[in-house]
Amino acid sequence: MLLRCIRILLPAMWLAAIGLTGASAQEAAFPITIKHAMGTTIIAKKPERVATVSWANHEVPLALGVVPVGMAAANFGDDDNDGLLPWVAEKLKALGAEKPMLFDEGDGIDFEAVAATQPDVILASYSGLSQADYDTLSQIAPVVAYQTAPWSTSWRDMIRLNSTALGMAKEGDALIAKTEAEIAEAVAKHPELAGKSAMFVTHLDPTDLSIVNFYTTNDTRVAFFQDLGLKSPKSVVEASKAGVFSGSASAERVDSFDDVDIVVTYGTQQLVDAVSANPLLSKMPAVSRGAIVTLGRNPLGTAANPTPLSISYVLNDYLALLSEAAKKAK
Repeated sequence: MLLRCIRILLPAMWLAAIGLTGASAQEAAFPITIKHAMGTTIIAKKPERVATVSWANHEVPLALGVVPVGMAAANFGDDDNDGLLPWVAEKLKALGAEKPMLFDEGDGIDFEAVAATQPDVILASYSGLSQADYDTLSQIAPVVAYQTAPWSTSWRDMIRLNSTALGMAKEGDALIAKTEAEIAEAVAKHPELAGKSAMFVTHLDPTDLSIVNFYTTNDTRVAFFQDLGLKSPKSVVEASKAGVFSGSASAERVDSFDDVDIVVTYGTQQLVDAVSANPLLSKMPAVSRGAIVTLGRNPLGTAANPTPLSISYVLNDYLALLSEAAKKAK
């Protein structure tokens, strides 16, 4: 039976999609049932010991004041190599909490380490879990997997799914609203971004610029552009229709990128120089105008893929870089 208070806490269609059931959404009565791509998970009672795997899932309980017993160590953008991204370290300090057990996922999920934390629930709504991963984790505790496809969960749905599993759907909704308001306030200071098109290039090799690989609108980095007042160019929109997360095009088809105002990619000035000197890619309007944003293996580069805690931490800096590029795109 669907919850009576659905309209107050979560959009009715979304609750129906995840199959949330119980006596009252507002009271977060258990058991709670969540449907996802791997099947159905039933959480019998409010979890006290929360473990998370894969990227950023731990940020939801932390944002809601719940410290996980174990979580994935940061493996990208961790400047001081302590396994924690700065916004996570700050939140743990604010909560007066010790560092949880960190799972080394360099070679995949460490099932033994997860089991050692004796969790009541395992959050993995933003992840690339395989069915085998899910089945193994499910022998340890109930697992909340992604709703549709690997690595496709938006920051909003990450909050919704993970907070629902904690019996904190109302608090999750409040967190989404707070974050949306913060984004809107920051974006309002950059009207130059409105209507500009942005393309997120996955990788460019300065020694071989014959192929341009890019993320589609199905990727969370590109989806975040919409939050920031940007739109996707036709080439990206067309590639997205196939349901894939990335596309590619030969540099010889550079004219297909004529409607790209801003290029965002991972790289250094060396890459910018190489692209600008390339006889084909230099013909892109965004390149010829210097409207290129380069991100590194640092917190800012990490946070271009938005997560519940990282958005606040880097929002203004990211917008500043995009704004500078947008001004060149005029």
